[in-house]
Amino acid sequence: MNMLHQDKDFIIRQFSSEEQSLFCDLFEDPEVTKYLPYRSSQQYAEMFDIALEDYTKGPFGRFGIFAAENNDFIGMCLARNFADIPGQIEIGYTLSKKYWGKGIATKVSRALVAYCFSNTETNEVVAVTDLDNVGSQKVLEKAGFKRLDNLKRPDAEMAYFIVIRD
Repeated sequence: MNMLHQDKDFIIRQFSSEEQSLFCDLFEDPEVTKYLPYRSSQQYAEMFDIALEDYTKGPFGRFGIFAAENNDFIGMCLARNFADIPGQIEIGYTLSKKYWGKGIATKVSRALVAYCFSNTETNEVVAVTDLDNVGSQKVLEKAGFKRLDNLKRPDAEMAYFIVIRD
């Protein structure tokens, strides 16, 4: 099982096939999904299966975040080619509510940026949030991201953040 990051607080690693229910249950909490596009339980199950397939294709995908101390499931994160702008890599995260406000999202974001810069040639790592998701916007700024002009998509406008390789 491939590990992307490990420190005293958490581990970011590939999911195992037995962890599908952990992944899917994360998205059952309406507060956790408040700023995410609606997906059905079946769509989250399909997303998990795609995540397992993606591990065979390269450095990107969806990964589990687990507490280093007791292996408790904290949430998931992702790194992928950014669909809107070629050459940029997008990161994102979704944490279980009991782990909100503990600084984990900031540390996960920093770890993902380091992972992207060390495993790709990209010079730009980006993240987008719902315009109303002020909490995640603060997290990204604490993690070293700079806010750009909003990203306008046909169906939505998103807050848009970037980190440029030194």
